[in-house]
Amino acid sequence: MELYILLNNVRSAFNVGSIFRTSDAVGVKKIYLSGYSPYPPNFRLEKTALGATNFVNWEYEKDIFSVLKYLREQEIPIISAEQTEKSVDYRDIKYPKRLCLAMGNEVSGIEDEILKDSMSVVEIPMYGKKNSLNVSVAFGILVYHIKNNM
Repeated sequence: MELYILLNNVRSAFNVGSIFRTSDAVGVKKIYLSGYSPYPPNFRLEKTALGATNFVNWEYEKDIFSVLKYLREQEIPIISAEQTEKSVDYRDIKYPKRLCLAMGNEVSGIEDEILKDSMSVVEIPMYGKKNSLNVSVAFGILVYHIKNNM
């Protein structure tokens, strides 16, 4: 099982640090950071990562297109987490043994370029008024489900 993560334009260093920590816990192979996502070394990121940046492979590339090109060349399918008209409940799909989970900006979501390259777009059902979760919380829910269902 190979699980990769793509974080594009995730603005909060605290959220990125939390995602690093959870990624270490589930054995993520590599995190790709792009756009204006903060990356190590970063005090705020390190504060929530609690050293996980030393154990999880990561790479920063400002340009999302080069990351998407690399994932295509390596035949690593992308599953994006986003609420769209075409998204499906994250519990209703079969996850391949090798994939990249894409997470986007906390307010504006995932860029269209990433959605176009995605084999699936999944969402977590929302029952409250806000209709959203913190990106690191959503990541935790999704990554544990994916890891247990690959």
